[in-house]
Formats: sequence, structure tokens, C-alpha cells
Amino acid sequence: MVIVKNEKQIQAMRESGRILRDTLLKIEEFIKAGITTKDIDKFAHRYIVSRGAKPSCLGYMGYPASICTSVNEVVVHGIPDDTKLQNGDIISVDLCVLYKGMHTDAARTFCVGEVSEDKKKLIEVTKQSFFEGIKHIKAGSRVGDIGEAVQKYAESFGYGVVRELQGHGVGCQIHEDPGIPNFGKKGTGEFLKEGMTIAVEPMITMGSPEVFVAEDGWTVATDDGSMAAHYENTLLITKDGVEILTL
Repeated sequence: MVIVKNEKQIQAMRESGRILRDTLLKIEEFIKAGITTKDIDKFAHRYIVSRGAKPSCLGYMGYPASICTSVNEVVVHGIPDDTKLQNGDIISVDLCVLYKGMHTDAARTFCVGEVSEDKKKLIEVTKQSFFEGIKHIKAGSRVGDIGEAVQKYAESFGYGVVRELQGHGVGCQIHEDPGIPNFGKKGTGEFLKEGMTIAVEPMITMGSPEVFVAEDGWTVATDDGSMAAHYENTLLITKDGVEILTL
């Protein structure tokens, strides 16, 4: 069921979104070669709690950490551990924040030290595919409008668009209806209504779009070992467009 938010809920999501945005900015400053993904998780947890919020991911369906840390060929849902980041790695950090009863969700892919130009390009195209996806949407648009725009842009660079995972509604719960695929056809899928809040999150690979789930039941990585990037924001659908709540 699609949940249209009231003004009180939207305001709480704006506040939640600001905390999430600030957390990602702090993480970007914190990341460097030699630290572990578990270090990043602890850092993020402390910061979120210091802002009077909670990390929504911690304990969600048994997930054991406050954030997801996905390095290189890991697409999403990497569990923080004692693995040390190395110069040249890329790392996607995905997290959700709960504040005043409302959740927001966002992700970024960061560079660790000096990163190759092809990895930088993947990160930039993934980010821009998000903005291409939301460029023309507003109340009355359809989910397929987003998916087609993301897919066309990413594939124009020869990249793979992951199909097994998608964006989603967000707010009262971490995952709500509708699903927001990163591929599709304009004019198809669920209608977007004013007051809906959704997470749009392109997951793009440098090679094949095929992925697999590791034995831990969470970590999703590329089949062919190619690099992957992730970019996500929580959006409020408005009459004339969107309001990005996590930027």
C-alpha cells in the first residue's frame, strides 16, 4: 500500500534527511586508506545518535550493523568488518535514519585515496543517472518514467543496470510501496502522487548487470567481479516536481 504523507510526517522526514545528509558528509571526510569498514560503522553510529536519531538499519531483518559498506565489486548491503580500505578502492555507503518516527534512506559511493579514472567515471555516471531519472518527474508521473531515464543514461556509457534490486517507498517504514526499478518504460508502472516519499537508487556496474548474494545472506556483488557504484536519495513528490530530502 502506498502511503501519502501528511505535513507533520513530511517535516519529520526533512529533519531526518538533514541528519542523514550530514552523516554522509562526515563519513566522506572520515574515509581514508587503512581504516576498516567497521571503523566507519562505529563512526556513523556515534554521529547519528549524537543528533538524537537512530540508525534504522541496525537490527532491521537481523542486519547486524548501522550502515552498509560495499567495497569495489560489492553492489549493496556489504556488512562492516575488519577489512581495511586500500588506496584506489571505491566504497558505497548506504544508511537509513529514524527521527521522530520517520525514516529516510540515502547512499553515496566514495573514493579511497587516488582512484583510477574509470572508477571515477563510474561513480559520476551513477550519480548523474539518479538526476536524469528524477529530472522530469512530479505528481502524475509514473514509476517507469524514472526507470527508463536511469537505464538509458547508464547504458549509453556501456554500463550494466542491476535489475534484481530497486528503489522503494520510504517514510513510515524503511521499505514501502511502490518499488522503483532502475529500468523500464516511460508511461508504465505506479502513478506518483503528491505527498509520496520514495527512495530512488541507481546501482550501476562497470560490466555485467548480473549479481549474486553471498553466503552471509546480505552482501550483493557482481557476478563478473566488475566495479559497482550506488547513489540514492529520498524524495518528496510535489505538484510540480520533487524535493530531495537527503541533499
